[in-house]
Amino acid sequence: MAASPNVFRRAEKKYLLNPQQYQALMQRITPELEADAYGAYTICNIYFDTAHDELIRRSIDKPPYKEKLRLRSYGTPKETDTVFLELKKKWKGIVYKRRACMSLSQARALLAGERPEAPSQILREILYFLDFYHPVPRLFLAYDRLAYHGREDQSLRLTVDTHIRSRRQKLDLALGSQGRPLLEQEAYLLEIKTPTALPLWLTQALNALKIYPVSFSKYGNVYKSEKFALQKECLNHVLEYSGGQHGDPVHNQCADLYRGSADLRVDYRPGLYDPQHLH
Repeated sequence: MAASPNVFRRAEKKYLLNPQQYQALMQRITPELEADAYGAYTICNIYFDTAHDELIRRSIDKPPYKEKLRLRSYGTPKETDTVFLELKKKWKGIVYKRRACMSLSQARALLAGERPEAPSQILREILYFLDFYHPVPRLFLAYDRLAYHGREDQSLRLTVDTHIRSRRQKLDLALGSQGRPLLEQEAYLLEIKTPTALPLWLTQALNALKIYPVSFSKYGNVYKSEKFALQKECLNHVLEYSGGQHGDPVHNQCADLYRGSADLRVDYRPGLYDPQHLH
């Protein structure tokens, strides 16, 4: 297999902007930026995880080290088009990304168990991940992106993602980029990626507009939004079952469960919210 690995090491900061913040920021910083040569494009990803979502559940807990595997394409690929199998690791705020490029058909074969005779170092790392976790496709996630780099420092990269969408079925890059929107209202996810500190002009612009970093994982937020919806559905079911009477044990436990759902780190084992478990 002819794989062309790429390695990235950089800090990444994310900012969730409303339309007014986005317009104001771009007016300030556009003179310092150059648009990416590819212009606007759509990124499609298949995220891999264990059958019980161990990787994303661990990631949500914000450990000092975490890793994930995804298959990425730019637009909807055909079998002979290039895709990127990416192993992304994060250690104490620094992101390390290993990427191997290959055709979609080659990626299918690799993920199905076919092994190259002489894998590169990057592919060996990816193969170790596959053999260790035995991951399966868990989520399709796509978004539309505008990308920029600094005029003076091209290692500074800014990306703006919109229309973040996902699906749990049809987990195949070749089946189009449609999906369920993640954010209910119009929003812009700005990511600033740099191997060094942010330049002064960018820091000043962000501070002037009171734009501050946020913790925002696309995959993580899809997972949490789904679990939150499931949690509310289960809670409503249990409240209906118990009659929803204030003061009875079932109602009190459901209320505590609902209040404790802010961080959504609860146990979602099948059957956990069956009424029998709450008596």
